[in-house]
Amino acid sequence: MTETVPFSFTPQAELPDSQGRTGVIHTPHGDISTPAFTPVGTKATIKAVLPESMAELGAQALLANAYHLFLQPGSDIVDEAGGLGVFMNWPGPTYTDSGGFQVMSLGSGHKKVISMNLPGSTDRPQEVFSSSGKSGKLVKIDDDGVTFTSHIDGSKHRFTPEISMRIQHQLGADVMFCFDELTTLSDPREYQELSLDRTLAWAQRCLDEHVRLTAERSHRPYQALFGVVQGAHYEDLRRKATRDLVALRSADDQQRPFDGYGIGGALEKENLGTIVGWVCSELPAEAPRHLLGISEPDDFFAAVENGADTFDCVSPARVARNAALYSRDGRFNVNTAANRRNFAPVDEDCDCYTCTHYTRAYLHHLFKAHEMLANTLATIHNERFIVRLVDDIRGAIAGGYFADFKIEFLGRYYG
Repeated sequence: MTETVPFSFTPQAELPDSQGRTGVIHTPHGDISTPAFTPVGTKATIKAVLPESMAELGAQALLANAYHLFLQPGSDIVDEAGGLGVFMNWPGPTYTDSGGFQVMSLGSGHKKVISMNLPGSTDRPQEVFSSSGKSGKLVKIDDDGVTFTSHIDGSKHRFTPEISMRIQHQLGADVMFCFDELTTLSDPREYQELSLDRTLAWAQRCLDEHVRLTAERSHRPYQALFGVVQGAHYEDLRRKATRDLVALRSADDQQRPFDGYGIGGALEKENLGTIVGWVCSELPAEAPRHLLGISEPDDFFAAVENGADTFDCVSPARVARNAALYSRDGRFNVNTAANRRNFAPVDEDCDCYTCTHYTRAYLHHLFKAHEMLANTLATIHNERFIVRLVDDIRGAIAGGYFADFKIEFLGRYYG
């Protein structure tokens, strides 16, 4: 008999004539009202911002990265501390990604990317190219897993589905993702098909290992496992990948499917909503859907309309550290001359700590003076802006005015 687990999703309001919806994800560390944006604290921290500040600005959950925490400080240390939430003093729900993206990008060496063959070949070279064009075979992908190089000290490591599951169980997040293979739009269709077969086999191994570790680690709160849908921009591949994942069951527990599903992989921005719609139309209504790696306002509206429930991205914090700030009138750079004597807040409509206490002129000064406080105040604002936007989208669906809100917001932001 399958044990009762403290993780579930309750759909609530539906968006008419679309797959959009609101709902609640129930986790051992609290509920997440959806749609919701999950800020990314890659190394168990949102850079320059206290976890307490993230709670104050309305973040419901945080996501950390398995690759980074495996390398430093070590997933065993996080486990010994009591899990990710305890380690970083975050009492709410947490997510960890599988580390697959970082293994195949950062794992090739700092700030390098995996190269792709030209279309027409079914073989994909596991080579890495730096900006200078120099290559080195630093990432090796095979059917069992991935061998990679630490971007910190050059040491060699290997991730398999089982190792990713062990690491993520040690990290102790409420939601984990299956280890999958990273592909891009540069990969030919033939390779996308081969990669989907590999990713499906890895998903089965992740599910089996997850069930085993859940039983072994019954002293820890239950951790949900999400399968990850790939397939690039091909409708038939996306739909097949989704159906295959939905049909998977643990070899040791035929009643155990995935707890939810992630939508990842390569897609063009203009087709984001369409691809999300393909996937969500194949998913069970009771399963939460997480779209990996988006943070632009128009992307949220497109994704929500087509059925996505939660999202994560490093972008709000990353661009903040480069003085790029969000406002209802669009994104702008606060360290330009126009803001030197601008004593208005970053955004007149924003209720964040930064906007209620500081001016554009002050942030301009901090960035020009290279003061660390610049990163803190800018990141607080950007994270609050995106969290609040998705909260407002949720309220618009529940209140029945989503279409009007979308037109008004996007018209002003991009106008």
